[in-house]
Amino acid sequence: MLSFRVSSVSEPGSVAGALAGGIRSAGEAVLVTIGAGALNQAVKAVVIASDFLREYETDIAVEPSFSVVEVDGTEKTAIRLRVYAKRWRGITLRRAG
Repeated sequence: MLSFRVSSVSEPGSVAGALAGGIRSAGEAVLVTIGAGALNQAVKAVVIASDFLREYETDIAVEPSFSVVEVDGTEKTAIRLRVYAKRWRGITLRRAG
């Protein structure tokens, strides 16, 4: 699964392009954020990616979760946004389990 780190200075359009590409190729991708600014940019990217994927008849869903990551030897709490194709070219995808 593709994973992208998003910071408060990330360009939402660039992140959205990478996210849409990951969803088109693998069906899902993860955005990892630390802090409110980074989360804000990631959410904007999800909205933009949703527009990109509309032309491919792909609807997306977002599954948020917490994760602990290590940054410079310090553990920090991150918010992970798992973004996946809910409907892909007319086929409904269901998560196993």
